[in-house]
Amino acid sequence: MTGRVSFVGAGPGAADLITLRGARRIAEADIVVWAASLVDPECIREHARPDAELVDSSRVTHEDVLEIYRRAAASKLKVARVHSGDPALWGAVQEQYDGCERLGLDVEIVPGVSAFSAAAAVVGRELTIPEVAQSVILTRLEGGKTPMPDGEQIREFARHGTTMAIFLSAARTGQLAEELRAGGYAEDTPIVVAYKVTWPDELVLHTTLGELEATVKEHKLWRHTLFLVGQALRAGGTRSRLYHAGHFHTFRKADPAARRALRAETAGSRAEAPKAEEPEPEPRRAKPTRWSLRAGRAGRVAARVEAGRVEDAVAAQADATAAQDDAAAQPASAAAAWSAVHDWQETARNTPRGAKARAAKPVPAEEQPALHLVENPAAEPKPLNRPRTTVAAAATATRRASVNVSAPEPAEPARQDRPETLESPESAEQPAAATRPAAQRPTAQKSSAQKQTGQKQTVQKSAKSRAGSPSARARKRNG
Repeated sequence: MTGRVSFVGAGPGAADLITLRGARRIAEADIVVWAASLVDPECIREHARPDAELVDSSRVTHEDVLEIYRRAAASKLKVARVHSGDPALWGAVQEQYDGCERLGLDVEIVPGVSAFSAAAAVVGRELTIPEVAQSVILTRLEGGKTPMPDGEQIREFARHGTTMAIFLSAARTGQLAEELRAGGYAEDTPIVVAYKVTWPDELVLHTTLGELEATVKEHKLWRHTLFLVGQALRAGGTRSRLYHAGHFHTFRKADPAARRALRAETAGSRAEAPKAEEPEPEPRRAKPTRWSLRAGRAGRVAARVEAGRVEDAVAAQADATAAQDDAAAQPASAAAAWSAVHDWQETARNTPRGAKARAAKPVPAEEQPALHLVENPAAEPKPLNRPRTTVAAAATATRRASVNVSAPEPAEPARQDRPETLESPESAEQPAAATRPAAQRPTAQKSSAQKQTGQKQTVQKSAKSRAGSPSARARKRNG
């Protein structure tokens, strides 16, 4: 078992407006912490135990209250922290709640009746009248001890034109009236001023926005005052359809005649309601095609180029004018010196330097490499005078050219891996060579390099070279 802290909403002030659960928590408490300036003392005396420790929170700080909670956690005591109205509204409860959780205490919040509900009950008005106001804004005037977040100003909330309940603002009624006017409320907007509502000395006043400041100053109200603002506070109202005989829900069926009448009434109210002016529809534009987009881009690029040219021309004209002015202002010797420097700069710009100069320098013919294509091994190769070519271009030209090569053949005519030779005119005249067994014929095989590159080379041998080579004469003798 551990200690427990109960945050109890005591209601707007009257001792008998506290909830049953709240009264029970006060009766069970070992320590009761309450604000004597905000909660009726009769409420505490009626429900608290005679031996309970009573602490007036208006005379202590937050740290002092946390010390009471630490004592409750150590001694496993029950504490009732009593707040006015509902603890969820401007009660400084969250910081205390978090502190109790850190101490390991059991924490609960008992809701209470808020002062704005009590004020509406005293004047006998519903704050959400059908077709008049269906929202209630709970807020306070900016300024004071606690700053307001950005975007939470009275004038911004007032633009909605619905019912507003404004707390903690009686000391600056003039500023409040100006904010309500800036938000769009009319001067005749009804306002209820409720001071210490449900207390024995309560004061409830009916006024308008135009008379608000004068009314508050006349009665010298600056604490414990609440303002209700909105058209829902006027006498009369519109009937709710929740309990209309023509309305049906889960627990009741609608009367057919009453339902037809309700539908007719709804249709008539809609017809009489002024229609808001609809904005004129924008002209429909054709979806741009791909070609129009390209043309548009080209036009924009051309316009930018033309604009750049115009700017360059204007800048050049300005430079020329400035140069003329400088030349006119300077003596003849200075102008001659500047002209010489300008000529030297132009010569330096037009002279190729670095890699450009090396690329522009011609290469002598004797230094240019020559590519030799051997057409006949017996004949002496002749150099070919060609322009300077890169390695990749030379390799491409070599692959495309058909080169006649004469590879030496081994002396053994019976080897199986000898490359096949094409028939020559002499082999055609000797039928014996053509009728040799297949095992003695040379076979055609591709070299590994040819298999990798996938390129075919045509190997030819001239009749004269075959007849004159030693290997050919050896094959004749063996044949």
